[in-house]
Amino acid sequence: MNIKHSKYKNSGILFELLVRQITSDTLNGKDSPARKILKNYFVKTELGKEYKLYETLAKSTNLTEAKANTIIETLLESSKTLNRSSLKRQKYNLVKEIKNSYDIDKFFKHKLPNYKSQAALYTLIEIKSNPNLNNIKHEISNKITLIEAISNKSSKTSSTPTLIDEFKDYDNDLRILTYKVLLEKFNDKYEGLNKNQKLVLKELILSVDNTPRLKEFYNSEVAFIKVKLLGLNESVTDKATKIKINEVVKILPLNVKKSHQVKDADLINLLQYYSLIEELENV
Repeated sequence: MNIKHSKYKNSGILFELLVRQITSDTLNGKDSPARKILKNYFVKTELGKEYKLYETLAKSTNLTEAKANTIIETLLESSKTLNRSSLKRQKYNLVKEIKNSYDIDKFFKHKLPNYKSQAALYTLIEIKSNPNLNNIKHEISNKITLIEAISNKSSKTSSTPTLIDEFKDYDNDLRILTYKVLLEKFNDKYEGLNKNQKLVLKELILSVDNTPRLKEFYNSEVAFIKVKLLGLNESVTDKATKIKINEVVKILPLNVKKSHQVKDADLINLLQYYSLIEELENV
């Protein structure tokens, strides 16, 4: 008998969606019920213990197939020590609270980059906890999915390149043309980028083959945004807004390390932070 994956019961997916919701609420200047929900259900709970299995999997990358298999087996053995009845109750109550605070369909509609491996781990955990679900073919299929996700074999036959990776192969003239085309599309979709957002977009396209320069640009922009937000916060009189701005400043990353690669998501975040600054300045 095969088990059907449920994102409503997958603690890895639930945790990641709550974190995304907190970030979204904060950037939009809203109080975030997701913050309290996350604390209530993932701190010192069975749900929190199960999430640690997903977190360990996510942090395991570029391994040999033997090491990948060892980690998977260890995670599955650890899952057998969890209290299944407590887990079931906590997941039910968690989803209920999410429904009370958010549009449940919108909350779960986000596409997650690690969805496939999270679904595979969920399926294997359920198989381990219920002998009636045992299906060797199904189990092997999901184990292969996980091994490919965290072993160095998958990294060599990597998936679709990111936007940054694609721009590395463009010559300078083509990059300039690409920048102009993307700028037009962004302006059509978002009713015009401000000058700082245009700078981020331009730097992304023109400097991707110079990794140190891109990192230096990213670090300087983050530092500028922090200073700008703190400065704007001094003129804000509403206490709730002050708290929200401080929360945004806290989630801004520190300087990226030499080993860190600036990715599409990092630069998209810069665009969103500049939108927030513009909104605060207008207010």
